[in-house]
Amino acid sequence: MSAVLEAVRMGRAGETELLLRKTPDAERRALLPELKRLRKEVRALPWEQRDRLERMYPALQVAGAMCHSGAAAAAAWIAGADMRWRQAPVETLLRALADRDTGWQADMARRLAGRPVSADVPFALMAGLVRRSGCEVPVTDAYVVGWVRHIGHGWGRVPLIDRLRAEPDLAPLVNGLFEFSEVGEVRWLFGDGPGSWQSAVADLTRTGELDRGAVVDACVARLLRGGGPTDHRIFLPMLLQLALTREEERERVTDWTALARDAASPVAAHAQAVLAALALDGGLTARQLAEASEGLLFRTEKKLVRAQLVLLGKALAREPASAAQLLPAVAQAFAHEDTQVQERALKLVERHAKRLDDPAARSDIAGAAGQLSPVLRNRAADALGIEAAAAPEGYEEVLPPAPEPFRPAPAPASAVELAEEVGALLAADGDVAAFERALDGLARHAHRDQDALRAALEPVAATRWWKQPDARRWWHTDEYFGNARYGLLGARDGLELLLATLFGVVGTDTLFAAHQRGPADHACAHTGFSRVFDVRLRELAYRIRTDPQPLLLATPSWSTGLLEPGELVDRLAVYGRLGARVGAADFAQALLRVRREDRAAALAAAERAAALGTPEGERLARRLSAGGPALPTSQQRTSGVRILVESGEVLELQADFPEAFRQLGRPVTVGDERRYCHHWGQENHQHWLAILPEQRELVAVRLVHDLSHAAVDDQRGIAAALPLLAESGGTAGESTRLCVAYGLGARHPEDRLAAVDALLVLAARGQLDAERLGADLGRLVRRGAVKPLRLAESARTAAATGANTTIWEMLRHTLPVLLADLATAAAGTPGPARGLGELLSVAAECAERSGARGALPHLSQTAARRGSSRLVVQARRLRDALGEKAAA
Repeated sequence: MSAVLEAVRMGRAGETELLLRKTPDAERRALLPELKRLRKEVRALPWEQRDRLERMYPALQVAGAMCHSGAAAAAAWIAGADMRWRQAPVETLLRALADRDTGWQADMARRLAGRPVSADVPFALMAGLVRRSGCEVPVTDAYVVGWVRHIGHGWGRVPLIDRLRAEPDLAPLVNGLFEFSEVGEVRWLFGDGPGSWQSAVADLTRTGELDRGAVVDACVARLLRGGGPTDHRIFLPMLLQLALTREEERERVTDWTALARDAASPVAAHAQAVLAALALDGGLTARQLAEASEGLLFRTEKKLVRAQLVLLGKALAREPASAAQLLPAVAQAFAHEDTQVQERALKLVERHAKRLDDPAARSDIAGAAGQLSPVLRNRAADALGIEAAAAPEGYEEVLPPAPEPFRPAPAPASAVELAEEVGALLAADGDVAAFERALDGLARHAHRDQDALRAALEPVAATRWWKQPDARRWWHTDEYFGNARYGLLGARDGLELLLATLFGVVGTDTLFAAHQRGPADHACAHTGFSRVFDVRLRELAYRIRTDPQPLLLATPSWSTGLLEPGELVDRLAVYGRLGARVGAADFAQALLRVRREDRAAALAAAERAAALGTPEGERLARRLSAGGPALPTSQQRTSGVRILVESGEVLELQADFPEAFRQLGRPVTVGDERRYCHHWGQENHQHWLAILPEQRELVAVRLVHDLSHAAVDDQRGIAAALPLLAESGGTAGESTRLCVAYGLGARHPEDRLAAVDALLVLAARGQLDAERLGADLGRLVRRGAVKPLRLAESARTAAATGANTTIWEMLRHTLPVLLADLATAAAGTPGPARGLGELLSVAAECAERSGARGALPHLSQTAARRGSSRLVVQARRLRDALGEKAAA
């Protein structure tokens, strides 16, 4: 046994196989505990010893495969995740398993083939076991992907079709191509054109080596099933290579109908082309064409919808008697968001309505006409000979309700419950309320009984890197936790610091030095928030070690970070009764959070605070009596294509505050923005907003440049803070508006959706200045910082919630800026910005639904332009909706 283990430790896979071949089964099984311990030892090796790790794994893989008596256990050992680093040669593994009976080897082959593709089981091993056992080939994802890679990598200069002909299990494996889900794993091997997989499979069906009907059915079924974004790039070319005959296409009309309705655009376009050819050849009945059209006309791709309307027009011209069946299908396009599509469909109805003698069909079309725009709705009524629907008497905007702040639960009463919450926050960042609740709980339980707190937190701490046995060997924990150069970069970093403090990993001198020194200043707009966030946590860590606090003064009363003044007075009274020392950073944060907009509550709390007779009570009384939050002066500045905001000094944040907090009140200039800033993460934005919950403009002015990256530089995820900004307190000024404006023009849909949420929250709370937001958007679009098409998508999303008046009021001040350039453009100058027609379309829809009226500067000149471009058509639609007179 020792010889086998020694061979494994030395990484000699061949010698291990020879030794175990001579070892009886009972002795092999007795080796398993030692092999498992050795595997665990190898897993624990640090990366610095990677060479030894890679040397040992092949021998360990062979030994485990030979010592396990069951096929399931042996397969699990061979395909283990750690074994992928370096596997034993396939020939060695096959020799190691050669003494097993054929049933065992067949079972092993099936189990290995059943592993996920990511297990990276060698195809040669699975295929070798299949050949030896004589079992049916296992058509699984792992086996088929392995086979495709094996065939695709080529055998010298042998053509692909000859390699496929040499495969004894060709039919089941080709069928497996249409079943496996991991097509993206081998997409690059399929290629296209002559010599590709698609071409080879088609040739094999033509020669009869593959059943053509089965392959065609399987290919169509795979396209019907759908899949990832690359699926159609493999299977649609294969279907085209198969070159179906007209009879084969006619047999599958139902499949083409389903593909045209639901498949990816390229597949739907092919299905539509097949249906069109069949329809023009007389291979489709009117009912079949109507069924295919009803699904296809609901698609968003305007090219497909227009092509189907053209086909329906040809069918109606050829067979006028089919109007009763086809015109109701045409009317499905009345619900399309594009009014040009609506108008195309309406023209068909107008052209053929006289032949419509079926009352039921006429009634269906009349019902669908209610979804047309108002102008088109009147035309439809004239064509159908019915009375036009009366316009609604008045429009009342119903906005989605704004989220209401909530009161967080008090700190956990038990250390065990607190430990569970801290563990959850370390696993995934929580919101401000959960984080502040955990901080308050740590402070209270550290003051009450630190031994009990450590016992409860032990399972959480055991998972942290600094609690591992060799952490001190590889990491200088004091240097790591004491490094205040950049500050704590996230909430989890702060919790790590507090836990490491509780468990004695960080020295008291280190905690004191970091607490006294604080993070360094940096030339970026975020440094004030990062410093405040950092000094609070470092003060708490130092106090836990030296002088635990009975509770935290700054714990918010509301989820937004706002602190009720009466509660802060109560907490100061507790400190007074206990003779506890107030933390400077904790109290400063409490002063920034205390509610002052409610003047009655603030003045009542100020009297109580002054009566405490403590310096902190007097400071609180002065702040509450001084009035509401102060706003800095601000003005817009340009930087390249960007529009940014500069703000002046806030004097009330300079006096009686620690140095780290004074940065929040200092001026912000365009020059403060730097390309390289260490505050890359967005997870702290919610905590920054909670630092100044009644002064969101002081936060927003430091986020404007960040948000501009979402629109100008196409960064993802930067706008996630916008809904929180909208839910915060204080004036929503020009910085907040610019943040929302950049979000509405963001590159990524999730960022635009966050901006729409913020816009709707502000509107629902009566804090949105739509006129100024629209003007800012107009200037941003004109400068190229925001693209009109993105803005149109955001505006349409917001309007779909019912905010038609809000969006119209915004676009009413955006469009004149852009239309003015169009009206005054000299001949030969570049055309209108791409997407301006879409923006006019959204504006027209909102104006129609809200009943807006009045003139829009420069609109009539645009509507009077020649042609039928989307820009001109939508300008005319908006002009008609507003009741403007056409330009002479």
